[in-house]
Amino acid sequence: MERRIILWKMSLDFLYDLNTRHGPVFTQEPSDSIFPLRSEDNKVFINCKAKGNPVPHYKWKVDGRYIDMDLNYNLVEGNLLINNPHATHHGGVYQCIATNVFGTIISREAKVQFAYLQNFSRKPRNTVSVREGQAVVLLCGPPPHNGEIKYSWVFNGRPSFLLQDTRRFVSQRTGNLYIAKVEASDVGNYTCVVRNMMTNATVYSSPTPVVLRRDAVMGEYEPKIEVQFSETLHVTKGSSVKLECFALGNPVPSITWRRTDGNPLPGKMKINHSNGVLEIPYFRPEDAGVYECVAENSRGKNVAKGQLIFQNAHMAIEANLQWECRASGKPKPVYRWLKNGEPLVLEDRILVEGGRLAVSRINLLDSGMYQCLAENEHGAIYASAELKVVASSPDFSNSPVKKSMLIQRGGEVIMECRPHASPRASISWRRGGEFLKDSTRWTIMEDGTLRISNISESDGGRYTCVARNPFGTSSSTGTLVVKEPTKITVPPLSVDATVGESIVLPCEVCGDSSLDPTFKWFFNGKLIDFNRQDHFEMIGGSAGDLMVRNIQLKHSGKYVCMVHTVVDSVSAAAHLIVRGPPGAPEGLIVGEITDSTAQLSWESGPDNHSPVTTYSIQARTPFSIGWQAVRTVPDSVPGQMFHATVIELNPWVDYEFRVVASNNVGVGEPSMQSKQIRTKAAVPDVAPGNVSGGGGRRGELVIQWEPIPEELQSGEEFGYVVAFRPLGTSTWKQTVLASPDASRYTFRNDSIPPLSQFEVKVGVYNNEGEGPSSHVVVVYSAEEVWTRTLSASEIEVYWEPITQTASSWKIIGYEVLCWEEGMQESDAEMVRVTDPAALLSGLKGSTVYLISVRAQNSAGAGPSSPAVNVTTKKPPPSQPPGNIEWNLTNSKIFLSWEHVKAMGNESEVTGYKVLYRQNWLGKTSVVETNRTSMELQVPSGEDYLIEIKALSDGGDGSSSGPIRIPKMSTNYLEYSTQLHCLIVCIF
Repeated sequence: MERRIILWKMSLDFLYDLNTRHGPVFTQEPSDSIFPLRSEDNKVFINCKAKGNPVPHYKWKVDGRYIDMDLNYNLVEGNLLINNPHATHHGGVYQCIATNVFGTIISREAKVQFAYLQNFSRKPRNTVSVREGQAVVLLCGPPPHNGEIKYSWVFNGRPSFLLQDTRRFVSQRTGNLYIAKVEASDVGNYTCVVRNMMTNATVYSSPTPVVLRRDAVMGEYEPKIEVQFSETLHVTKGSSVKLECFALGNPVPSITWRRTDGNPLPGKMKINHSNGVLEIPYFRPEDAGVYECVAENSRGKNVAKGQLIFQNAHMAIEANLQWECRASGKPKPVYRWLKNGEPLVLEDRILVEGGRLAVSRINLLDSGMYQCLAENEHGAIYASAELKVVASSPDFSNSPVKKSMLIQRGGEVIMECRPHASPRASISWRRGGEFLKDSTRWTIMEDGTLRISNISESDGGRYTCVARNPFGTSSSTGTLVVKEPTKITVPPLSVDATVGESIVLPCEVCGDSSLDPTFKWFFNGKLIDFNRQDHFEMIGGSAGDLMVRNIQLKHSGKYVCMVHTVVDSVSAAAHLIVRGPPGAPEGLIVGEITDSTAQLSWESGPDNHSPVTTYSIQARTPFSIGWQAVRTVPDSVPGQMFHATVIELNPWVDYEFRVVASNNVGVGEPSMQSKQIRTKAAVPDVAPGNVSGGGGRRGELVIQWEPIPEELQSGEEFGYVVAFRPLGTSTWKQTVLASPDASRYTFRNDSIPPLSQFEVKVGVYNNEGEGPSSHVVVVYSAEEVWTRTLSASEIEVYWEPITQTASSWKIIGYEVLCWEEGMQESDAEMVRVTDPAALLSGLKGSTVYLISVRAQNSAGAGPSSPAVNVTTKKPPPSQPPGNIEWNLTNSKIFLSWEHVKAMGNESEVTGYKVLYRQNWLGKTSVVETNRTSMELQVPSGEDYLIEIKALSDGGDGSSSGPIRIPKMSTNYLEYSTQLHCLIVCIF
C-alpha cells in the first residue's frame, strides 16, 4: 500500500491561543527503514519525536507487542536505539506511543529491514526506434532491493553520468530517463545505473539501444507532463518535500513553478535539474498550499498541480468538525479512528463513514489527539491531528474596523467587521446613535460586512460595528470620508504613425484638489517601466502625457493611461497603428527551369499597414559576392502579383533566390531563400579574352588567354579549341584542350624561326556543342637570349638576330629590358641597340636580374623574349690597400703595401692594379701584379701621382687615393737615396 495519507479539514475560523498547553503532536515519526547488515557501530536508530505541553513520555511496540527496555533496546529521548541488531530477531513493524495529560497518540507503523541490492537481468533490452523531434521514455526497471537508491544513466559507456538539462530528466521516483525532444546526437546505447545509498553497492542494466527512424521528422506539439507529483500530499512540520515535474514536447518545454494563492515561493526553496525538481526543506505551516508546475512551449502549455497540507486544528465551541482521511492501496484500505490512542467511541454527534469523521456541535470534551488509521493486508499507516476547542467573547484587538476610509462620490464602499469570537458573533451597525437597517443603498451582509452604494457627501461620518455572542459584546468604529471623483479630461486618441517618427499620447485629468493623482501607462496589457524603455517617456508636468520616440513596428498596439488616487482609479485607451516597410514574403517556390530562366511564385507577407507596391528578385550563386538583383519578366513586379520569371541566368549554375517587398515606407526584409536549383546546360556563348602569346624557348610558339570562369562554362566537359597559322597562310592548325582551367598552349617545332608571326584564335566547347572563338590576333614565336656576367656591375647580353624575309618588316633595332627580381617588368631599365649584343652596366653586386629582349621595326616593338635570370658577381673589396711605403732610387720607385682581405659578401682579391702619371694632368699608365710590392722605372725630374687598387672578379676595389712622389735633382739622385713615407693627397 502506498505510504500516503491525506487529511482534509474544514475552514477553522474564530480561533485564539491564549493557553499554550496542548497534547502531543509528532514532529518526527518512525519510517520504514533499511539498514546495512553490518555497520561500523553495529547499531540501529529509529526516530520518534513529539512536541507537547507538558512534555510527552514514550513507549514502543514491535509487531504489536510493547518493548521492554534491556541490553538490546534503549530509549534516547523518544528515539529507540537497538544495539547489536540481528535480522531475524529485530526485523519487524515498530510503532512509537507518545502520551501527556491531554492524551495519547500512536505513530505510523515503521517496517525495519536490512539493505540489499540484486543485479539486473542480463537479458538484452529491445531497441527503441524514434523519430527526430519525438519524445522518448527509457525504462530503468530496477532489480529487487531494499534501502534508499539513486538512479543515474550512462550514455555509450562513457565514464561520466548523463547530464540532466531542460531536455533530459532522470526521475528518482521511477528511475526512468525522459528525453523531451530527440536529436540526432541522442542515437546510442543507454545504461541505467542503480546505487544503494546505504551499502554503496552499484549495478548496471543491459544497454538500451536508441536509433532514429528515417521515414519522417516529428512536428511541433504542445507539452505533455509525463512526470508529476501527487494531487494532495500530507506534510509534517520540519520534513523535506521534493516535487518532480517534467514535460515532453517540441520545442523543448520550459518548466516554471508557482503557488496558486499568488504568494511568492518560499525563499528556502531549491530548484534542481533545470527546474524539474522543487524541494522545500524544513516544511512549515506557511509553506502549505497548492503548488503548480507549468510546462510551456510555443505550441501551448500544460499545468500539473498538487496541494501540500499541514494539519492541525483549533475549532470554536458549538462549531461542526469534518475531517476526511484518504489513502490508496491494493487491496483498498479500510479506516479506523483513534482518540488519544484508543478507538473512538461513536455517539449521536459523532459519525464515521469510511475515512470521513464528522462531529457536530463540538464541546470542550471533544478536545484531544485524533488519528486516522488506514490498513490492508500489507500494513497500516497513520495520520494525526490535535483538536482544540476554544470559547471567547467578541474581540476586535487583532482586527478592528478600518479607522478611516476614503471613497469618491457616487462610488461604493465595503466596511468589514471581523471580530475574533467563539462561537461566532452576531453583527449590527450604527451611524452615530442610530442602528442601520437594510435599504436600497445600505446592506449588512451575512458575514457582517456593511456595503453602501451610490455614495453622496451626506454619507460621510462615523460608523460603528457591534458584535455579540453568549460570552459578551464588543464594538469598533471607523470614519468614512467622501471625495470628488477623478475624471480624464483629455484622453489619448488612436493615431497612425510611420516607423522612425515620434508621437505624444495625451492624458490630462481633473478631480479633488486634495488628492495627488498617479499616472501609469500600459502597453498591450503590460505596465511600461520607463527606467528600462528607451522609446517611452512621461512628459507634461502635472499631466501624464506619453511620448513614444523613434517608433518601431513592435510599438503597434493598445495603450492605456491609468490614473490612481487613494480613493479611485480611472483609465482611457487608444490604439497606435505603426506603418512600416513590408514584412518578408513567404512560401517562395521555384517552378519551371530552363538554361537561362526560372519561374518563381510566393505569398505576401505582412504589409505593416502600408500596401506593397513592388517586388524585386535577388539571386545568389557559389560565384557571386552576396545577393545580386536579377532581371525579371515583368521588369517591375507589382505588389498585387505573386509570380515572375527570372531571365538572363547562366546555364548550368546553382542558384538560390529570394524576394524583397517594397511599399511607400521603404524596402522590407527579404524572404527565406529558395531551395538551391541548377539551370539546364547549353552551348557556351562566351569566347576567351585577352588572347596573346610570345616568348618561350627557341622553336616554340606560346599562346595564352584568360580562362572562362566556371559560371560561364554552361555545361559539363568544358574545354578550349586553339587554332593558329603562319601569317599570310590559309590553313589553320587546331588542337583541343579538355581542361576547363587551361590558359596556355605551347606548340613546338624546331624549324620555326625566332619571332615568326602567327595568327591565333581560341574557341570553347562543352558536351552541348562548340561555342564562339576569340578575335584573331598575331603572336610571335620565341627568340633565344644568352647572358654573361662580367663583374658586380656589368652583364653582357647577346642573342641570335632575326632572319629577314621578304614578307617581314625590316628590323631597325632591339630593346633590352633589365629589372631586379621581385620588381615588375614595367619598372625595367631599357637599353636600345642596333646590333644583337648589349653591355649593361651600373648594376648592383650579388643581385638577381631578369633580362628580356624584343625586336623593333617601324611598326613598333614586338613581343618580349622569355625573361632570363642572371646574377651579378659579388662587389669588389671595399677596403683600399693600406700602409703604402715607397723608396725612390735613381730612376726607380720601389712600392709596397699590406694585403687587402675581402669581407664575406665581397669578391676575393685576385691581384692589384697600380696606376701612375706625371703631375695631375699627365697620361695614366697601368701595371697589374699579384704581389704586394712593385718596382717602377720612371724618368727623373718630374713629380708622380700613384694609386693602388685591389683586383677581383667583381671588378676593381677601392683606390688608395693619389700618392704624390716629388721630383728630385740629378745630383741628388746620383749620390743619395731617400726613404719617403706615405703622403696621401685627398682631392
